[in-house]
Amino acid sequence: MLKCFADLLFESKLAENWYNVYSFSLILPHNSHTMDTESQNIEFKQLWRDEYLKWICGFANAQGGTIYIGVDDSGNVKGLENIHRLSEDIPNKIATHLGIVADVNILTKDKKHYLEIKVQPSNIPISLNGIYHYRSGSTKQELKGIALQQFLLKKLGRSWDDMPHETATLKRISRTAVDYFLNHAVRASRMPASALADSTETVLENLNLITDDGKIRNAAILLFADNPQRYFPGSEFKIGRFGVSESCGPKYTGTAENFFRKTEISMRIYLPYSVPQPDANITGTADHAPGI
Repeated sequence: MLKCFADLLFESKLAENWYNVYSFSLILPHNSHTMDTESQNIEFKQLWRDEYLKWICGFANAQGGTIYIGVDDSGNVKGLENIHRLSEDIPNKIATHLGIVADVNILTKDKKHYLEIKVQPSNIPISLNGIYHYRSGSTKQELKGIALQQFLLKKLGRSWDDMPHETATLKRISRTAVDYFLNHAVRASRMPASALADSTETVLENLNLITDDGKIRNAAILLFADNPQRYFPGSEFKIGRFGVSESCGPKYTGTAENFFRKTEISMRIYLPYSVPQPDANITGTADHAPGI
């Protein structure tokens, strides 16, 4: 997270297509089909049960995939009874319960008929009765908690950094931290000198760190708040230096005050010849870094 400040300058984009529509097709007997083993994109089921809609949901939320009905776990075709009825019922159930339409094909091997259900990956989250399933490896997982939150944000083209905080206000943003950023940005010719006179709200608006209705985004809190731990108790600032020896591991782990100041202080400590000399009020050593 926050690999570079440019990652913060983006616009959230909702998925363009709110419905996935795939075609239904019927394939005539085909004798040369070769079965694969179960994997990320392939699942075998000997008989159809409605609970397998969960697997279709999982495929749609992941990379897509294919479910073969009438095939055992070893990939041996066992065949199906009432296959033509199933070839009509299954597409309807997929459309009704998941809002998508998958390719459902009738295949034949050794005079035994079985079904192939091909599911394309969805651009938007797909749920079954309000529950989100996800295909991972050769297993299906039910998404909950943080995993579900991250999945939904990713599907909608958003990230945690971009989410507005419901309780944080402008008064929690440190003007000292904002001025620190502005001075360095102007000095590096990344921003005009006139930006130094901008209000805190204007600065956050220009950096896309505040919503149209005035809510502070999570990234703004980490970057400019006096005490990010007030809102994110688990937030930390870590730095490591790695060299030719295994003994060159992480030097310290500390709490974050604000991202820019911590980064510069740390770079001055560990890379003293590659960073301009510190301001008069910034001192410290690797063992005694101020505020780290």
